Amino acid sequence: MNKQAEQGFRDKIEEYPEAVQKYLHYLGVVKNASQHTVRNYRIDLLALESYIKQTLARDKILFNEIDKRIIRGYITSLADQKATKRTILRRLSSLRSFFTFLTKEKILTRNVMDEIESPKLEKSIPTSITYEQIEQLFAQPDIGNYLGYRDRVILELFYSSGLRVSELVGLNRQDFDRTNFSLRVMGKGKKQRVVPITKTAAEWLQRYLDHPERLLDGETHHAEVDPSAVFLNKWGKRLTVRSVDRLFDQYLTMSGLAGKITPHTIRHTIATHWLEKGMDLKTIQVLLGHSSLATTTIYTQVSTRLKRAVYDKAHPRARKE
Repeated sequence: MNKQAEQGFRDKIEEYPEAVQKYLHYLGVVKNASQHTVRNYRIDLLALESYIKQTLARDKILFNEIDKRIIRGYITSLADQKATKRTILRRLSSLRSFFTFLTKEKILTRNVMDEIESPKLEKSIPTSITYEQIEQLFAQPDIGNYLGYRDRVILELFYSSGLRVSELVGLNRQDFDRTNFSLRVMGKGKKQRVVPITKTAAEWLQRYLDHPERLLDGETHHAEVDPSAVFLNKWGKRLTVRSVDRLFDQYLTMSGLAGKITPHTIRHTIATHWLEKGMDLKTIQVLLGHSSLATTTIYTQVSTRLKRAVYDKAHPRARKE
C-alpha cells in the first residue's frame, strides 16, 4: 500500500464504539438478528474494549492498535478470570464476525482474527431428567392463584414442545391454534416453525388466556397491559427470559431435586423422551428448530446412557455387581 492510499485508509478508521454500533445495526436490520442476539454481541464486543482500555490506559481506541498480541492477552485475561471455555469461544466467535464485517466494509485492511486460533471444545452430552422428576417439578406452582397457574402452563408448554425460553416469551395470542393444538414459533435467526402441543398443554394454555384475573388488578398482579402477549409478568406486560429463569430456580429449590435444572434441561429431556418413544431424528430436528441434524444426533448418546442406567438398576446381576 502506497503512502497516499495508506493515509486515505487511516482517515476512514473509526473509533471502536462507533464501529460496534455500526455492526450491531447491521445485525439487527440487515441480518434480522433477534434483540437477544444483538445484546449478546454488544456484551462480547464491549468486553474487548474494556480490556484494551485497561491494558493501554487509553480513553480512545483505534483499530490499528489492535493486533494479535492484544487479542491473545485478552484470551489469557478471560482464562485468568476463570471464564469457561464455552464463554471464551463465544467471545472469540463474536470478534471473528465483527472483524470480518469491518474488513468487508474496508474499515480494516486485514482481519486480525485470522491469526487467532480458538481452543477446542469437547461436546458435552445434554443433561436430561426422568418423567418422575418432571412431575415433581411441575407440582410446585400453586395453581390456585393466577401467577402460579401461569407458571404451570409455562412448564407444560416446555415439556410439550421443547421450546426455547426466548421462543416461549415471544409467543403472541395469534400464534396459538386452538383447533389444531399447535403454536407458531419464532426461532433462532427469526425462522418461523409450527410445533404441535399436546391436548393437555393446549387446555392449560386456553384456560390461562381465559383466566378471569388476567383482566383484573389483584393483590399480586396487575391487569393485562399487553393484549398481544401470551405470558405476562405481574405488571401485566410481556414476561422476560430472565424472569422465567428466576422462576425455574425458585421451583427447583422448592422441589428438592438435585442438580441444576433449567428450561433448556426440559428441552433436552423431551427430545430424549421423544427419541426413546421411537420418534425419528429428522422429526425431532424439525420440532426443536435445529438448523443441523448433527445437533439433534447428540440425543442418541443421552438415550443410550439413560437406557444403560435403567438396565443396571433393574438387572439382578447388575445390582449384585
